[in-house]
Amino acid sequence: MLTAATPAPAATSEPCRRAWVAQAIARLEAESARSADTHLLRLDLPKAPGVALYLKDESSHPTGSLKHRLARSLFLYALCNGWIGPDTSIVESSSGSTAISEAYFARLLGLSFVAVMPRSTSPEKIAAIAFHGGRPHLVDHGDVSGEARRLAAEIGGHFMDQFTYAERATDWRGNNNIAETMFAQLALEDRPVPDWVVCGAGTGGTSATIGRYLRYRKLSTSLCVADPESSVFHRHYAERSVKRVERCDSVIEGIGRTMVEPSFVPELVDRMIVAPDAASVAAARLVSDILGRPCGGSTGTNVWACLTLIEEMRAAGRDGAIVTLLCDSGERYRSTLFDDAWIAGRGLDLAPARARLAAVFGRDG
Repeated sequence: MLTAATPAPAATSEPCRRAWVAQAIARLEAESARSADTHLLRLDLPKAPGVALYLKDESSHPTGSLKHRLARSLFLYALCNGWIGPDTSIVESSSGSTAISEAYFARLLGLSFVAVMPRSTSPEKIAAIAFHGGRPHLVDHGDVSGEARRLAAEIGGHFMDQFTYAERATDWRGNNNIAETMFAQLALEDRPVPDWVVCGAGTGGTSATIGRYLRYRKLSTSLCVADPESSVFHRHYAERSVKRVERCDSVIEGIGRTMVEPSFVPELVDRMIVAPDAASVAAARLVSDILGRPCGGSTGTNVWACLTLIEEMRAAGRDGAIVTLLCDSGERYRSTLFDDAWIAGRGLDLAPARARLAAVFGRDG
């Protein structure tokens, strides 16, 4: 039985540890087999009939977000590197979704888990981490990753460090990564090779995986990364010497950073599009209205970037296809992004963005 057991006596500790690791990997593989692939949804564009827009719905994972794949990969990477054993406490720095997924996998393996997060993280995410057996450790604005590293050292645990290892933990050549499954689902569509794949950047791991896969498979598809206005990534993309901004005060959780993280690989990105917070919220609400269920703010950021590309394709008289990610459920943001009073309190005016969205989607949400 796989449990967070007391370490074995020294003479047998290494064989016991190897056996535990083998069992842990088997559990992760079984969980992957149980989790059916996520859906690929097509959104109607009444005002742009020549363009096909698809959403890869990562919210249907057991932990409800794109980060489910990443968390599984990070655990496998740490196990195979010998960093995790049966008595290891896991610590992560996260704005919420990765921590939710890692809490789920830590409990699956019988390990304790602590999530170091900004105090501004939505209450719904904090509750979800606790639901999966994790312990939220909230900090005020500052070096969240530094606090996670400090805490891991203090308790003798392992700092998972998604921002460093996201791009290397995922097998970008295949093995059920998000790019491979996306293109497998597109195979029977009218345009099986889309013009663009659009994603955001939090760690940079998703854009790195997709960008590498596009090159490995010799596909003509371009990669666009959507980024909040106050984030450093788009500034670094435009000028490589820019590696930090004073603060990233975007209301969109999960994407955007104050410093360029090791997992962000700008050479794999063909274009970056900046999304104002009001535009991201308006787009998230629009997609929620179309699908009949709430979608998170990072999905809105992605869709806003898609809107820009669609507008350019229409202006040029070109047809085409775009694929982007539905990253997580808007249920995690009921008290924030979907609360009109909360939005007004932050001075966000959604009307201009709604008008642009309506010109393509035929409605403004």
